[in-house]
Amino acid sequence: MSHEPPQPGGDHGEPGQKGHGGWPPRDPTAAATTPNPQPSDGAHEPKGRTKRTKRPRRTGWRRAIPTWRMTLGGVLLLALLLGGGFLAGYQLVGIPAANASATAQSNVYLYADGSVIARDGEINRENIPLHRIPRTVQRAVLAAEDRDFYSEPAIDIKAMTRAGWNTLTGKGRQGGSTITQQYVKNYYLGQEQTVVRKAKEFFISIKLGREQSKDEILEGYLNTSYFGRNSYGIQAASHAYYGKNVEDLGTAEGAYLASLLNAPSAYDVVAHPGNRDAVLARWAYVLDGMVKEDWLGATDRAAMTFPLPGPVKPATALSGQRGYLVQAVEDYVTGHGIVDEKTLATGGYRITTTLQKKKQNALVEAVEDNVLSEISDDREADRNVRVGGASIDPSDGHVVAMYGGVDYTKQYVNNATRRDYQVGSTFKPFVLAAAVANGSTTQDDRAITPNTRYDGTNERTVQSSAGSTGYAPANEDDVDYGSLTVREATDKSVNAVYAQMAQDVGPTEVRDTAIALGIPRTTPDLTPSPSIALGPATASVVDMAAAYATLADHGRQRAYTLVTEVSKNGTALRLPARTTRRAISREAADTTTSVLRSVVDGGTGTAAQGAGRPAAGKTGTAEEDKAAWFAGYTPDLATVIAVMGQDPDTGVQKPLYGALGLARMNGGGPPARTWAAYTAAALESSEAQDFELEAEEGPEEPDPDEETEESGAPRESGQPVEEDAEGADNAASRSSKAPGRRTEPASKSPGRRTEPVDTPETPAPGRTPPSDPAGRAPEPAVPGAPGRDRFENAPGENASWRDRFEDGGFIEGARGPGR
Repeated sequence: MSHEPPQPGGDHGEPGQKGHGGWPPRDPTAAATTPNPQPSDGAHEPKGRTKRTKRPRRTGWRRAIPTWRMTLGGVLLLALLLGGGFLAGYQLVGIPAANASATAQSNVYLYADGSVIARDGEINRENIPLHRIPRTVQRAVLAAEDRDFYSEPAIDIKAMTRAGWNTLTGKGRQGGSTITQQYVKNYYLGQEQTVVRKAKEFFISIKLGREQSKDEILEGYLNTSYFGRNSYGIQAASHAYYGKNVEDLGTAEGAYLASLLNAPSAYDVVAHPGNRDAVLARWAYVLDGMVKEDWLGATDRAAMTFPLPGPVKPATALSGQRGYLVQAVEDYVTGHGIVDEKTLATGGYRITTTLQKKKQNALVEAVEDNVLSEISDDREADRNVRVGGASIDPSDGHVVAMYGGVDYTKQYVNNATRRDYQVGSTFKPFVLAAAVANGSTTQDDRAITPNTRYDGTNERTVQSSAGSTGYAPANEDDVDYGSLTVREATDKSVNAVYAQMAQDVGPTEVRDTAIALGIPRTTPDLTPSPSIALGPATASVVDMAAAYATLADHGRQRAYTLVTEVSKNGTALRLPARTTRRAISREAADTTTSVLRSVVDGGTGTAAQGAGRPAAGKTGTAEEDKAAWFAGYTPDLATVIAVMGQDPDTGVQKPLYGALGLARMNGGGPPARTWAAYTAAALESSEAQDFELEAEEGPEEPDPDEETEESGAPRESGQPVEEDAEGADNAASRSSKAPGRRTEPASKSPGRRTEPVDTPETPAPGRTPPSDPAGRAPEPAVPGAPGRDRFENAPGENASWRDRFEDGGFIEGARGPGR
């Protein structure tokens, strides 16, 4: 029952204006002035209207303490944020591609015995599979860095928290703790110490631990870690500190390399001897850890002594001969389609070459002793001296040694592989080989053999079946030799004889024979003309060594090679197939060898006798003495040495007059002496072998000069000599009694015949020729024809010389190469 008085008019008020009874009064002003009556008799308020007691407000320090509700809410909120952040981070942070520096490797070039020639590239690294790393070395690294690696998770929360806190508070930089985290830092991220990098490292490590095995992670870690001395990875470090492959490391050496991971530069005891105590303490820590983990016996540990690493080597990866060798190998690999140039530049290739370290060192020493040691700063010509050399094993075509220049960092052009210097008279043996191989005859139908006689008159005009060619090469020093045999002409390197012989054989046949022996078809100036015999072609030193190796192997030709294996990440690449073919008959090759033996025994190449074993060879001089060559071989080694003249500033080819204190530079001088010194050293551990030759010497021919002297009648040079049977018998009798002849050792193989080898004791006397050596009527003069160097085009057999050459078919030249 309400205690409120009734409203006037009995109305309960308008809607929207409540009074104390629940309804608003009609007159708002009345409602505003009506007092709210309160019971005065102490009666209780109606039920449901009881007033709550307020909690006392917190004052003072208690206001700073959160309530349990706040604490619980904060914890739940933090857990929610952390959980959400972890899920978001795990989803958003993927395993990235490896950074460029982590995958960059150097290409490694090895000698045939596996020792390192050089490494190229900015990053000195060679990735290797885990199975190549000895287990003791693996465990040494684990003892140093993470002994629980195989049993722990990918991350160490405690270490991560400590590292992050110390980085934030500036108390020092801390790296990742587990090997997995360190691998992630090395391979996927970087070395910067930031919270963002550590967060990425956290998530990537978790994912990597789920996707890769422990062995894969350890392999990656060992291949990416830095060990000092500019070596990345355990293989590069093994070579940098101990000069050996990682497979050959001992436990003590592996423990030292593991110690370096903690402080690579500071713990290099050779570079920083003052840190020796700290280094020994770290080394001992690693070994003791191995003992503790039962990876090393206590007795073995006690017996170990500290393995002092080798000296620090300067960063001269391509200095000296290394650069030339690397360049030649790279050109071979890319040129033969084994690896293209761009792919090779990415690095990581392990290339085993055919080069033999002992022979390589012997070649370098021979050049230094016989050429470089003679260079004087006081002689202007000496600054132009360059040397190239190459040596090939005839039995398999392997290039076993190469000399490219004094230093790759000073002279970038490889003198062993360049093709811009004339080979001179070292080309002449190819003419003789072509003659015997093709059964060629002279203009008067005499078979061309070592005993065939030619006219060696200086500037004698070369004759063809159609008459004079107009080409009249000069002999060295303009010497007239008169009549002499092919053997004698080879001993003395007579240009007049060999130019005529090239014409007799056919310049095209001579060129084809040279190509068959190993001279590249694309060689500049390998033009089929009579002058081809004098060596205007500019084959490289390696090309010439390959061709002479074919002669040494009795006419069997195989393309030379510089590599035996190319691999990447343990997988070998396929190499081009190599075949052996017969370039020329054995008789042709052995006959040429027989003649070249005379050059060494009594001709222009006698300096090669210093090798101390049977040898065959040929000297050569380029036009204007811009290069001097000696090409020679023993039965088991073919080597070519060339001394070249080049201005170091302009690169222009220069004559070698006065170089090394010599008035003239010729192949029988420094090149032949260098060849002999190298060959003696390279083969000193092998027994000397003699040539087993099946040579065709041919019948002896009478000397027309002697017959002319006896009869007193003049002889027309170049005409065939007729004699009756009695005269032939007398000539044969004289031949059998001629002094100075020698006979090759009989072959031990059945069926082989012994051939006489002619070694004249004295030079044939010079003769003054008639105005026309061939005895023919003079042809109409062609301006500038005498002394021309070489012909542009091969003349046709049936065309007259006028048709062949009046349109400028030969090129201007002084006297031509070949002397």
